[in-house]
Amino acid sequence: MTIVRAAVFEPNSQHPSLQELALRELRDDEVLVKLTATGICHTDLGFRCRVPHALVLGHEGAGKVERVGRAVRDVTPGDHVVLSFRSCHECPSCLAGKPSYCHKFAPLNFTGLRADGSSALAAGERPVGGHFFGQSSFATHSVAHESNVVKVRADAPLELLGPLGCGVQTGAGAVMNVLRPRAGESMLIVGAGGVGMSGLMAAVVEGCAPIVVLEPNPERRALARELGAHHVIDPLNEDVAAVVRSVAPSGILHALDTSGLPKVIAQVLGLLALRGSLALVTATPREAVLEVPMLSAIGRGIAIRGVIEGDAQPREFIPKLVELVMSGRFPLHRLVRFYDLEQIGHALEDQESGKVIKPIVRMPGS
Repeated sequence: MTIVRAAVFEPNSQHPSLQELALRELRDDEVLVKLTATGICHTDLGFRCRVPHALVLGHEGAGKVERVGRAVRDVTPGDHVVLSFRSCHECPSCLAGKPSYCHKFAPLNFTGLRADGSSALAAGERPVGGHFFGQSSFATHSVAHESNVVKVRADAPLELLGPLGCGVQTGAGAVMNVLRPRAGESMLIVGAGGVGMSGLMAAVVEGCAPIVVLEPNPERRALARELGAHHVIDPLNEDVAAVVRSVAPSGILHALDTSGLPKVIAQVLGLLALRGSLALVTATPREAVLEVPMLSAIGRGIAIRGVIEGDAQPREFIPKLVELVMSGRFPLHRLVRFYDLEQIGHALEDQESGKVIKPIVRMPGS
């Protein structure tokens, strides 16, 4: 029997406990991955406050395939893989090549259970949710579905690649797959966290100019400039509109908001050029409402797009990002800090406080 060491969250507690869990029998369409490392995403932070049952979170895992179910054909033991989100591959969105808008996205990714309500992990006789985003990667091993396992080149640094499965994919994909700027077109990035920085690096790859980053944290502003931003703005001490107009007199053609704050988003809308576009990627409270001046938006041809997981087909987009990382054009290593699994509580705190842009938890023996 395989024993999995995992960070387990209980209802009404934000602090995980490290436990040894039993791995139940692998199903025919499942893949057992020995994890090398996993990123921590803000979705993990938000969800730990409302887990419905004992649950292993984590959804930015990367590692090596250890075992596969009898029906699995796409990967074999020993393959290096990045894990991404689950989708059904049957609904209209999936059939249209837009799996991040899968009609079953919520039950497949947020319950932490298989579609039939079971789990591959257990503490004694008690089931423990082991399928958060189809992976529950805050653990030494992950049981993924064949469909959300992405094979990557064997010489790529696995300990660095997990965030490509969600946060990096979200920011970079919002730029490359949704906004799709041409070289020389202007870009505004609001917020220089993991998603915003990924969007910034994608904008650099696409040749955007000028690239403007709006961020209150001075250390992140400095890093954004090092990563290719042409201008950085401190929204707490500078006139945002005046600075933007000074570098883009006709307005900004493309904007990516990672703040999720309606007041900030409304200001960004006012800074867009004619036919400007805005991508929204951050989950906000249900009660949050964005008020849009309709006549102005219509007259200026403004486009507003909500974006989930960067509008990506993970099996196509993640290998593309890996190539950019390996070529040095996407310096992901500049965003991360590594922690051991035993330090996961510390890593979560550093993510929540903003002390670290992208924490990555390395597994024992990796």
